[in-house]
Formats: sequence, C-alpha cells, structure tokens
Amino acid sequence: MPQVTSHTPGTFCWGELATPDAEASKTFYSQLLGWTWTDNPMGENMVYSMMQKDGNFVCGLFQIHEQMIAEGFTPHWVCYIATDDVESATARVTEAGGNVINGPFDVFDAGRMSVVADPAGATFGIWQPKDHIGAGLISEPGSLGWNEINTTDLAAAAGFYASVFGWSLNSAPMEKDEGDYHFFTLGETGVAGMIQIQPDWGDVPPHWSTYFCVEDVDATFQKAVEMGAEVLVPVMQESNVRFAYLKDPQGIVVGIVQFIPE
Repeated sequence: MPQVTSHTPGTFCWGELATPDAEASKTFYSQLLGWTWTDNPMGENMVYSMMQKDGNFVCGLFQIHEQMIAEGFTPHWVCYIATDDVESATARVTEAGGNVINGPFDVFDAGRMSVVADPAGATFGIWQPKDHIGAGLISEPGSLGWNEINTTDLAAAAGFYASVFGWSLNSAPMEKDEGDYHFFTLGETGVAGMIQIQPDWGDVPPHWSTYFCVEDVDATFQKAVEMGAEVLVPVMQESNVRFAYLKDPQGIVVGIVQFIPE
C-alpha cells in the first residue's frame, strides 16, 4: 500500500512506543528501520517524537518516567484503531465488557482519543483524527505491517472486537504448533491476527503485538541482534510471510515482517 491520506474506521492507524529511554530507542529504531524524527515538546518534562520514513509519519515515541512505572505503566508498543466517532466507540467498549482507562480527550488539534482495554486486559488506543490522520505510510518497509492480539479467551476477544469495530473472524484458522492462528477481517480487508496464549509462554498477559515491515527480514533480524535485541521467535515463514519477534534493547517486544510476492 502506498502513502495513505485516511484510515478506514475499524483499521489500525498508528503505533506509539512508550519507552524508558527515548534517546536509546530513537537510535535503535532509526538504525534498524531507517527512521528520522521530529521532537515536539508537550509540557514539562514531556517530549513526543514523531517518527518518519521517507518524509511520512509512521509512528510516535515518548519516554515514560519513574513515577509512571511505579504506578504500573509498563514500556510497550501501543496500537491505535481508527474511528469516526470516539465517543460512540468508547461507549461500545464498556458495553462489550471492556474497560476505559482514559478518555475520550482531545490531543490539541491533532485528534481525539481514548485508551481502553478489552475484557482480558489487552490495551489499545482509539483515534478519531482531526489534523493528524495517523500513519501516512502503511505496509511499506519501515512502516506498520500487522497487528495481532495474544489472548487467554479467543471467543471473548472475537465477540468484543466484533461488537466494538464490526470485525469478523475468519472461519478457517491457520493451524500452527503453538495453536491455531485466527484472522480478523473488516469487510474484505484483513485487519488483525489472533492467537491463544499458551501455558509454556510463561507469565504473559493478554496484549496486542505490533509488527513493522522490512525489505529483508533476515538481514534486519541479524542487525537487530547485533544491536542488542533479544530473540523471542527467530525468523520463520508461513505461506508468503517471513517474520520474527524480538525484544528490543529497552526490553520492549516488537515484530518485523516481510511480505513475499506469491
């Protein structure tokens, strides 16, 4: 997909990195994915960095502070789903058994948002654009490529996201050793994956995962490891998709993915 000027409601539109060390994270991802950035002061001791690829906004990044960590806020990638009415979407979250963590609230003139959690506790953002649509590049090297929910209750997750965003669950999951892999669609468009958290994963809470597209997943994987990333899932291939799952040097999990033309 080339540059985009709008996001269909119910599709992923933005990613945001909450990191304990903004400068280290900017260095790592700029070297790994070819990003540049613009720093935007957002108040006392707060800077929001708009990460860019070839002049297009691809995601955001900000540093979390010790007080936030002490209050239970963990470093992670935040997924945002587009809406044309954040009030209604946030109300549907509650009606479907989820929880509203914060919002809805305005982000200056950029947009209006909420931070919410599904019934199992996986958090994500809901974004209604004003001046900022979200990512201006999707499914291209250096930009958002895929999102998937790791959950403890497949049926509850399927019902929740159907109620809130109108997603449908593909009736034919992909069979994998670690459990069937399910696909969410919105109309004819694939929007996300879903997999059951397995007991041998250890103490892994329900969460959304973010994958970024790369031109060569093997080369990017090797470079990430050389820069201090920890391997969680080595490079694998399913059909025409090659991917890997890593923990970056700040301890934040992230995926990389390469779509291979059939």
